[in-house]
Amino acid sequence: MKEFLEPLGRTQTWLAAEAGIPRSALSLIATGKRGVTADTALKLARVFDTSPQFWLGLQMAVDLWDAREREKGAA
Repeated sequence: MKEFLEPLGRTQTWLAAEAGIPRSALSLIATGKRGVTADTALKLARVFDTSPQFWLGLQMAVDLWDAREREKGAA
């Protein structure tokens, strides 16, 4: 939100409509309750003129961080 929508003065509702992603799914992604899929990465890349790899890379970083945190908790 802060890096992509706020500087443009846009909302999640705008992005959902622009990208063709359900608003509820976008909200779950923004709150970390759902991951970015390949399909969503393609849609976000089109809207923000980035690569889908950028979005999947961000998701991979989050997934790795979560795995490390779970590993710490199990130790």
